[in-house]
Amino acid sequence: MAAAVGPERSLELAIAAGKVFSPSAPIDERSLFAGRRQQMIQAIDAVNQKGQHAIIFGDRGVGKTSLANVLNVFLPISENVSAIRVNCDTGDTFDSVWRKVFSEAQANENVVVGGFHAASQPARLDAAEDFVTPEIVRRQLTLMAQRAIPIIIIDEFDRISDSYRAIFADTIKTLSDHAVPATVILVGVADSVDQLIAEHESIQRALVQVKMPRMLKEEIKEVVNNGLSTLGMAIESDALDRVVVLSQGIPHYAHLLGLHAARAALARLTLTVDRSVLDDATHRAIQGAQQSIRSALHRATISPRKDNLFFEVLLSCALAKSDEMGTFAAQDVRIPMQCITGKPYDIPSFAQHLNEFSEGKRGNILKKIGASRRFRYRFSNPLMQPFVIMSGFSEGKLTNETLAAITASNPAIL
Repeated sequence: MAAAVGPERSLELAIAAGKVFSPSAPIDERSLFAGRRQQMIQAIDAVNQKGQHAIIFGDRGVGKTSLANVLNVFLPISENVSAIRVNCDTGDTFDSVWRKVFSEAQANENVVVGGFHAASQPARLDAAEDFVTPEIVRRQLTLMAQRAIPIIIIDEFDRISDSYRAIFADTIKTLSDHAVPATVILVGVADSVDQLIAEHESIQRALVQVKMPRMLKEEIKEVVNNGLSTLGMAIESDALDRVVVLSQGIPHYAHLLGLHAARAALARLTLTVDRSVLDDATHRAIQGAQQSIRSALHRATISPRKDNLFFEVLLSCALAKSDEMGTFAAQDVRIPMQCITGKPYDIPSFAQHLNEFSEGKRGNILKKIGASRRFRYRFSNPLMQPFVIMSGFSEGKLTNETLAAITASNPAIL
């Protein structure tokens, strides 16, 4: 029998759930961080080894920034470190990014949090220095390191223009060659390191490459279980399995569903999340999703014909068997399509839909890769795939029986 909770306590826990689950902002507390042990170790190795730096890369929403945010608190307490994080904007240059870093260091130089210096030695630039150079960065970080080891986290690095990436590469090489006791961590969206640091093989030995894939099933479960247990709540196994399916390895959706599931259960004055509670939470999550995601799905599937198959085809794409890069072929869509519609649709029946999804008319919701007759597809925005699956359940297009049939041919979905 599900544990009950009173109205007042229910309200308290519903408010607390907003801190425990963080779908809209990166995690910045060790107690709320789950999974990613291998990636954490890789990044910490870069900090511990003089001359080593790191690049954390992967799709949107996989937790890159969260990893960078909690990195310093996983270091041994004996380590005197200074963690400074800045975000890049599309108009940023090498000079402007480093001025942000030094300004942040100066503003926080006297702050000490949890035994760690939020910043270290003041990093002031001479007025005569019109532009920051790799040599100036080396000198400033060397001065800062006299008080605490600087960990410089440069987030959204992929927003930097290609023309400035060469000088960032030169800087990392300079810091490595001089064994400066500081670590630069670049964080950005990319399919490969080559897209962030192009044609600069000379810095490969100085960069620890930390690829952030989608979360494993057990890591998604850890996110939900840890959050609910913090609130004194629990989730039944079948409901937890459904969260794994819906989130598709994206921690943003694990947090989003965890938040709404906790609040949906508390609204019923229970501390247990079961399948019916999760169904309610899924509907709430869809209603509260980013407007850009909702609008993109609407644009991709709208049609004047009531018997159109655009949503069914896109849902089949979301459930198609994919490779490690998240791409799938037209033939991978066939079985989900047949299970969802209950009809023997084959590739020619939906090939045009795939083409339209890859064009501006429907918002380029899919990205087409490869050559003719060998095309592969992937969702342009990784956050769209779980949203489509959630919408499939919410609109009754996807049922438990349908999902079971699909997973019989593609167990990786579960």
